[in-house]
Amino acid sequence: MEEEECGLGKSCARSEPVAAAQPAGSPGETPAVTAESPELANYSSKCVFCRIAAHQDPGTELLHCENEDLVCFKDIKPAAPHHYLVVPKKHFENCRYLKKDHIELIENMVTVGKAILERNNFTDFANTRSIFELWGHGKCPEELYSSLKNYPVEKMVPFLHSDSTYKIKIHTFNKTLTQEEKVKRIDALEFLPFEGKVNLKKPQHIFSILEDYGLDPNHIPENPHNIYFGRWIADGQRELIESYSVKKRHFIGNTSMDAGLSFIMANHGKVKKNDIVFDPFVGTGGLLIASAHFGAYVYGTDIDYNTVHGLGKASRKNQKWRGPDENIRANLRQYGLEKYYLDVLVSDASKPSWRKGTYFDAIITDPPYGIRESTRRTGSQKEIPKGIEKCPESHVPVSLSYHLSDMFFDLLNFSAETLVLGGRLVYWLPVYTPEYTEEMVPWHPCLKLISNCEQKLSSHTSRRLITMEKVKEFERTVEWIRSFLEFSCDLAEAAVLFWVRD
Repeated sequence: MEEEECGLGKSCARSEPVAAAQPAGSPGETPAVTAESPELANYSSKCVFCRIAAHQDPGTELLHCENEDLVCFKDIKPAAPHHYLVVPKKHFENCRYLKKDHIELIENMVTVGKAILERNNFTDFANTRSIFELWGHGKCPEELYSSLKNYPVEKMVPFLHSDSTYKIKIHTFNKTLTQEEKVKRIDALEFLPFEGKVNLKKPQHIFSILEDYGLDPNHIPENPHNIYFGRWIADGQRELIESYSVKKRHFIGNTSMDAGLSFIMANHGKVKKNDIVFDPFVGTGGLLIASAHFGAYVYGTDIDYNTVHGLGKASRKNQKWRGPDENIRANLRQYGLEKYYLDVLVSDASKPSWRKGTYFDAIITDPPYGIRESTRRTGSQKEIPKGIEKCPESHVPVSLSYHLSDMFFDLLNFSAETLVLGGRLVYWLPVYTPEYTEEMVPWHPCLKLISNCEQKLSSHTSRRLITMEKVKEFERTVEWIRSFLEFSCDLAEAAVLFWVRD
């Protein structure tokens, strides 16, 4: 999880964006209305948000907002890389003054918040877990309590009054707490001015303690790296992960990409409506499904004839052979996405058959590696080692090995040549953790490294999700080829170690 904020006061959601905002006006203030014009009929000179909306705060830059009833701007003290406020121009004393008539207003605020995040290249809504209004943060319990005591009481009161109901939940990341430990943490918050009644089934307000124990499941620390406390605002769209689950999918293979990871890769690729997305190692098409969900037209190739055509042995238990309609197109049809299907061809990624030109907005792929998914390419009679019986002249063998270094060389070169400017390449790089260095990440003079994220597989192996963006037109330089050859030696050695331990 990462911190992302945008909205309702201050909102905290790890690895997830937030897109709502607090209605203008500080809680508890008495409106001072100046009705010199109809536009100012709902204006309070004491409200900082009203002054910003009226362009009376020269220090605050208003961002473009499609809704004339709202304004959007960056938080003056951002608590995350993406921390924006969307507020209505109409003055509200506090949230308690909202009525059913204002539901459309709140929905519009959420829509505008999401649009702002998308314009700033944050589109990972499908993997959003929850959104919280951040009240306090610390590296240890003492720091958290100190932060909470400094949070303005007037912002707490609307949710803690005697007529309200609430409950407190504990969320831990990479660690499980006993019930006794959870109760102890909740009891330690008795200094907060809770006056309402506890309701565990249908509370009006839910508060959460979030404890972050890092990302390494093999080395879980005794104490958390960070602790957060806040008010729950809403849950994200994680139901997509369940609805697109591989377990429910019509056509799968032994290495079909997890739905959650597929959506993450599509978001890293900035996939959007009417894009063209290509997967050169398409397999059973899991990445195409995630891209099509966002409205992109999808295309893929794979060297395995049986996989592309849905033939051969089934991957499911108690099923010997694949059915007559088990293929990638049937998967897209299952989710109502068939209209985004362009085609899937049997093709060798080492010998692309494309004309020179730029075709793709994103290339998103999971190259084959490890024991369950060996790397292969087509070859000629001359490439077959001596001592092996040659095939007829009309047959091209598909069993020649395809070294990882060669595969990544071809992948980066193909991406630099066929991506549009600003297009993205997203792929997985397997590494042997003890010997991994950042210099092992492949590079190309036309591609800029955007992100390098680790997914741990074991105590000694992991894979890196690499995201690159095309920043200039294709060119192949001698310096790049020489550097890549040096990289190939390091990667080949690491790949052997990864494969042996896989």
